[in-house]
Amino acid sequence: MATPLDEKIEPIYQEVLARNPGEIEFHQAVREVLESLGPVLVKNPEFAEHKIIERICEPERQIIFRVPWVDTHGVVQINRGFRVEFNSALGPYKGGLRFHPSVYLGIIKFLGFEQIFKNSLTGLPIGGGKGGSDFDPKGKTDGEIMRFCQSFMTELYRHIGEHTDVPAGDIGVGGREIGFMFGTYKRITNRWEAGVLTGKGLNWGGSLARTEATGYGAVYFVDEMLKARKDNFDGKICSVSGSGNVSIYTIEKIQQLGGKVVTCSDSNGYIYDEKGIDLKLVQQLKEIERRRIKDYVNYRKDAKYVKGGNIWEIPCQVAMPSATENEINGKDARILVENGCIAVGEGANMPTTPEGISIFQGAKIAYGPGKAANAGGVATSALEMQQNACRDSWDFASTDQKLQRIMQNIHKDCFEMADKYGDPGNYVLGANIAGFIKVARAMLAMGVV
Repeated sequence: MATPLDEKIEPIYQEVLARNPGEIEFHQAVREVLESLGPVLVKNPEFAEHKIIERICEPERQIIFRVPWVDTHGVVQINRGFRVEFNSALGPYKGGLRFHPSVYLGIIKFLGFEQIFKNSLTGLPIGGGKGGSDFDPKGKTDGEIMRFCQSFMTELYRHIGEHTDVPAGDIGVGGREIGFMFGTYKRITNRWEAGVLTGKGLNWGGSLARTEATGYGAVYFVDEMLKARKDNFDGKICSVSGSGNVSIYTIEKIQQLGGKVVTCSDSNGYIYDEKGIDLKLVQQLKEIERRRIKDYVNYRKDAKYVKGGNIWEIPCQVAMPSATENEINGKDARILVENGCIAVGEGANMPTTPEGISIFQGAKIAYGPGKAANAGGVATSALEMQQNACRDSWDFASTDQKLQRIMQNIHKDCFEMADKYGDPGNYVLGANIAGFIKVARAMLAMGVV
């Protein structure tokens, strides 16, 4: 059951529902933030007077466009492209591009709305945006992906720039896709504008530690939550969902901190390796050979592959959902709590349903919401922008150190804000309020724009 909204906020939410019909993920993301803001309006009545919440729930710009391309067989294919430039009060729009068949406007708006507060929490000068397409890169040749990316950028280039909007990667968009899009942008504009895209290759403007940043950052955040409870990762049994970039580097950092990860997954099923996941094998299968995770058991005979199973039924002390939205529901949350889970850190965007969040909070486990826990990726993207702006390149250790400090500061802000507003240890409340207030004050300073 959803938490009742403050009487001043309920009409705002109803207006969001009316103006954005059918966009259930966006509705969920908005409500989750609005549930935290009643006490903020009491302490800051000027936010209500100037309709900051109403304005922050409406994107500054929504762009939808056709993406035609030709497949290997010479057949014309048509996809739809999106870029939602949600809020630029703190800086240029910043957020990834997702290529996945599930993408539609509601998904992009939910991601862009979350991005506003996530980017605010980093303390860096970046606004919130998101984009993508319903194109599915799975099973496509490099040539097909190149032609799609080139077509996608022939429209997107009009709307982006290092001082305007700086996209990055997300699901389905890695270094290969960023390279194809950057090449097209450069050719069309006749500008080597490195700061227009982040997640670039290391030999042409990319940042060391960017690949690792979201996974590493999520683990740094959970480590801070554990430290606040006089605990740490050492010896903990951990479960990580997914087997993409975020999951791989979540596993790597947990292992470095002394934890043992026993699961990973893809869209078809999950692996359980009681002896601990062989990370090099996962990287070989997923990053180099682009195979399915089921092939893991061909090399690790003691591991088990469960097709279509529920990864959260495996007992663990720390859960790191790192795949996609709403992957942990109320039933899954109950199982995790009953099996002794003490901490959850969201590497994915909104991977826990409202019912699941309520169960985690009711059990008083350390629950780190995605807008705080997975902010490391966009934080390091902003560090890449800094390097591009000054034509510089930092070493891995320097960038990783900055990332760790940013995640520690995010934890501190969330922890202190939850305490200030009367609910110590509630990182959802702390993250929502800390992220919102910074954006709201910037919007007030700029007038009605």
